[in-house]
Amino acid sequence: MSDSESAAESAGGLPEPAREIAAGYAVSGDALDLGALLWDGTCLPDAQIRIPLAMLNRHGLVAGATGTGKTKTLQLIAEQLSAGGVPVFLADIKGDVSGIAAPGAPGDRVTERAGQVGQVWEAEGFPCEFYALGGIGPGIPLRATVTSFGPVLLSKALELNQTQEQSLGLIFHYADSKGLELVDLKDLRAVVAFLVSDTGKAELKGIGGLSTATAGVILRSVTAFEQQGAGDFFGEPEFDTAELLRQAPDGRGIVSVLELAAVQDRPRLFSTFLMWLLADLFHDLPEVGDLDRPKLVFFFDEAHLLFDGASKAFLESITRTVRLIRSKGVGIFFVTQTPRDVPAEVLAQLGNRVQHALRAFTPDDAKALRSTVKTFPNSRYDLEELLTRLGIGEAVITVLSENGAPTPVAATRLRAPRSLMGPCPAAELDAAVKGSSLYGSYAQAVDRESAYEKLSAGQEAERRSAEAEAADRAAVEEAVRGEGVRGAGKAGKEEISLVEQVVGSGMFRSLARSVGTQLGREISRSLFGTARRRR
Repeated sequence: MSDSESAAESAGGLPEPAREIAAGYAVSGDALDLGALLWDGTCLPDAQIRIPLAMLNRHGLVAGATGTGKTKTLQLIAEQLSAGGVPVFLADIKGDVSGIAAPGAPGDRVTERAGQVGQVWEAEGFPCEFYALGGIGPGIPLRATVTSFGPVLLSKALELNQTQEQSLGLIFHYADSKGLELVDLKDLRAVVAFLVSDTGKAELKGIGGLSTATAGVILRSVTAFEQQGAGDFFGEPEFDTAELLRQAPDGRGIVSVLELAAVQDRPRLFSTFLMWLLADLFHDLPEVGDLDRPKLVFFFDEAHLLFDGASKAFLESITRTVRLIRSKGVGIFFVTQTPRDVPAEVLAQLGNRVQHALRAFTPDDAKALRSTVKTFPNSRYDLEELLTRLGIGEAVITVLSENGAPTPVAATRLRAPRSLMGPCPAAELDAAVKGSSLYGSYAQAVDRESAYEKLSAGQEAERRSAEAEAADRAAVEEAVRGEGVRGAGKAGKEEISLVEQVVGSGMFRSLARSVGTQLGREISRSLFGTARRRR
């Protein structure tokens, strides 16, 4: 008997509306078990609510008020993806997802929940890698170069306006064309400072130029960004996002947990950095079309932080990435409080919805509630009432069926995660980080020659050249003065030109011999415009 037939038989004794809803979640292939249907205040364990595994790259939204169980929903879905061989990426904003690496703790509440939803609960930990932005906090340091981050993403992090973003694009263009690698923030600062210096002002004149005022804003923003600790996030070795696609030796997907608790007060930074991870994956992965399971599922927690104050170019970049990365086998789940936090163009791409409870304490809350209800298909529930009455660990769900059609809206009591519902002990977390096969590759930062060093070397060469030319001029002037004094004291001698005095003088010939050919080389280089050779 197939899973679909078994589900239909089990649902035979259900009330008619509940039976119709349950039939929409009958799946013949691999699927994730979310929980049991709630109907008329009763939990019905014979009516299981499931997501086809093949539909997880159709993206999704997990939403709900604070404290309603969104994090546990992430954990529940991530566990089953890992068990099905699908790698997962989780952004751990509050520091309480690391427990997915450890088996859960049995107890009365877990036993009660498992019984209510028809779950056979067994404690299990899952294979994990732990990362931290730039090494701030526990985790393998995760870095990116400024060049790979790009001007659009960096403008978002620096909170630049459209004009400043366009100027930053010119700066990146110049650096690329001149082979000036922008590895870290000091490289970017050096290039900006050069382009508004007397030497560098002309470099961008033909393509719009860089105003001193705009450069000043960018430099101040970079400095403020560094003071927030962002300097640690940019550099080398740059993280290879292909590491996120690995499986453990036993075939389970590795859960990559980015520990962000240490930087949760810098939301623009980590939300933009997460977008870089997606953009890099999009760039590198080949087109694969529809698969029986995703290559990776990416959970984007506190998603509203990504969109707040975003420029038009940034929003277009996100929308394009979300729309197209599905065909590369990657699913994205945005996690936030209400669907209104996500732009309509992005929301339209999210086929799977898990909506936890919403509160209507204020007029704005009531408006958000009504707006959320309008984003769901027609339903047998009074959703406006239901969404305010859901308990912790309950949600209203609609997903895409195996044929790609939306399933009926289902109020659901969710299953209990099998891993630890809380942070992993600090000692165990530290041991997992240092014991990782990736630790040796990314732990130690590398500062190689890049734009800062190249521009500094050029400026030093110019300084030495200027000093040498000044010394040469001083020596010539001194020689001229000495010959003039001696020539003026000789009576009865015919006047000769100043040039003849200098060129014909013994002092000049002595000076020329002592300086040797160095003066000639300096004069030649200044005439032909070439730089002094480094020694």
